[in-house]
Amino acid sequence: MESNFLSAIFLPLALFIIMIGMGLTLKVMDFQRVLVEPKSVLFGLIAQLIILPIVGFFLAGIFPLTPELAVGVVILATCPGGATSNLISYLVRGNVALSVTLTAISSLITVVTIPLIINLGMQTFMATDTALRLPVLKTIIQIAVIVFIPICLGMLVNHYQPRIAAKLEKIVKWLSLSFLGLIIFALLVEGRATLLSSLLQVGGVTLSLNLLTMFLGYTLATIAKLDHKSVKTITVEVGIQNGTLAITIASVLLNSPTMAIPAGIYSLLMFVTSAAFALLVRNGKVFSVQ
Repeated sequence: MESNFLSAIFLPLALFIIMIGMGLTLKVMDFQRVLVEPKSVLFGLIAQLIILPIVGFFLAGIFPLTPELAVGVVILATCPGGATSNLISYLVRGNVALSVTLTAISSLITVVTIPLIINLGMQTFMATDTALRLPVLKTIIQIAVIVFIPICLGMLVNHYQPRIAAKLEKIVKWLSLSFLGLIIFALLVEGRATLLSSLLQVGGVTLSLNLLTMFLGYTLATIAKLDHKSVKTITVEVGIQNGTLAITIASVLLNSPTMAIPAGIYSLLMFVTSAAFALLVRNGKVFSVQ
């Protein structure tokens, strides 16, 4: 019963609230920033939408994972950004406007790309099991309901009632993090019997995904000769995945708690690596803070 409540009601509701919170910070001009900062946005989106899934497939293929866990890694790699990456970008004194823009645009694009990439992942790692294939159109609609619609609702409040949006945004931001913490805690409690084995199974691949994508984001942004703040932001945006969305897709749309394990473990590890990155940045070990 608890598992059904978590997957069927609490997870989608939590993600819906998180996405509303993101929408409360967005304006139409955020989507127009691609015209103002085309290079930063373009490189960030290429890294998030193309390089990240490729890395996910690569790591899922080279680590000794069961087919379900391998698909779970692919699901995680198809869900870039999220409200957490915006907060971390702010904490490391990155280009927050760029972070919000990348998160907003990638969130809209991945509504379409997620089911396509996940189906490719299941075909690659679970070739004999076609019963779990996601119906593309239905999945696009489902993801749109829990991602696109709440973002639009938040944006509407921000457009017509900016003062209310500003007050709500502060509340929802921390409420979102609380929801994420509760989701992770509930998953850990539910899977406490297999937690250690799960950590041993996917800890290495999820940590590798986190660190490798952060490194690739940093490298790509540096090669593109972006300013320091934008480099920090793209490092975070590419390296921090939307674990809540990945868990929701695995648990709700695919009804596979096993596929949600990589996202659950990742969501724990990313806070550790993000804190380490923030400390390096603030101590001037990686960037000269401007």
